[in-house]
Amino acid sequence: MAKKCSVERNKKRQELTVRYAAKRAALKATLMKKDLSLEDRMASLQKISEMPRNSAETRIRNRCSITGRPRAYYRKFRMSRIALRQLGSQGLIPGLVKASW
Repeated sequence: MAKKCSVERNKKRQELTVRYAAKRAALKATLMKKDLSLEDRMASLQKISEMPRNSAETRIRNRCSITGRPRAYYRKFRMSRIALRQLGSQGLIPGLVKASW
C-alpha cells in the first residue's frame, strides 16, 4: 500500500485539474493565436503561470485504484501489475486468462 498522504495529494491534483481545465484551455488557446499582439499573449502566459501548479494535468500521477502504487501501472485496467496478477489469478477480471503451457 502506498502512503495515504500521497494518494490524497494525487486526488487533490485531479480535483484542481478538473476545476481549472476550462480556464487553462482558454488561456492556452489565446496563447497559441499568432494574430494577437505579443503583449496579449504574454498577459495570458502570465495568467497561466499564476494558476496553481497542481492544476496542470501533467502533475497527476497514474496510481493503482486498489493499492495506490504509482509504478508498473496498466492503464487498461487502472491498476498495478501486482493487483492485476492477484485479481487475475482469482478470476475476478473478466477476459483475463493466465497463460500456461
